[in-house]
Amino acid sequence: MSLFQAIVYGIVQGLTEFLPVSSTAHLRIVPALFNWPDPGAPFTAVIQLGTTIAVVGYFWRELLHIAMAWFRGTFVDRSVRSSLECRMGWYLILATIPVSVFGLVFRNQIETGARNLWLIAVTLIVLALIMGLAEKVGTKRRDEEQLNTTDAIWVGSAQALALIPGASRSGTTITAGLFRGLDRPTAARFSFLLSIPAVVLSALFEARKIGDKGSPGVGLTGVATLIAFIVGLASIAWLMKYIAKHSVYIFVYYRVALGLLLIGLLSAGVISAT
Repeated sequence: MSLFQAIVYGIVQGLTEFLPVSSTAHLRIVPALFNWPDPGAPFTAVIQLGTTIAVVGYFWRELLHIAMAWFRGTFVDRSVRSSLECRMGWYLILATIPVSVFGLVFRNQIETGARNLWLIAVTLIVLALIMGLAEKVGTKRRDEEQLNTTDAIWVGSAQALALIPGASRSGTTITAGLFRGLDRPTAARFSFLLSIPAVVLSALFEARKIGDKGSPGVGLTGVATLIAFIVGLASIAWLMKYIAKHSVYIFVYYRVALGLLLIGLLSAGVISAT
């Protein structure tokens, strides 16, 4: 991998991690289009740390309040347990369990067969249709104060689907939130906060493979991660403002168009599926 490729991958990761369009899919599609080597699942998992740090930077006050309230409510003062911040801490823990279990069980498939571009194309389209349905039928009347354990279970289970490239972590979790009747800002905020433990665990698990034969080295991975952080921070700020006033249909249309384009290129033999 060249320095230019690492920068491109970092930009792609930063732009697409928080938009519900699947960063993993784009990190497979870009090298396929330009005939670059597939950077691999370990590289993808590690540079996601850049966008995770962006989430922490953007929501640091909220995260600090959640951590402090969770600790106090769990170990010091029972009266704090009913607060939103303490409950949010437990919701994030609960919602992270499904993706952790499925990620460990299906890790070999995720790193190999699941990166097939035919699967990614179909997944892009299928989740787009489900997302569009969620936008249409979701009441969008419940705010952050009304989050509950059932929401955490549903959204956390949906996050496990993001292990399939093309599904999108933010796409699956925001969609689940909309189906549960959450308003768009609440669904997006919970989605972003929920990405932190899942991505950190995934990156730590895959980091041991960075520098292996055929895998980008530490330096280039670091460059891509830094770029992903900078671009990701801007991406979060934009999406939070956009989604407060607009539907998710623009992402539905984009996913369908990209999926159909990918199917066309694969059918014509322009790009290879593996």
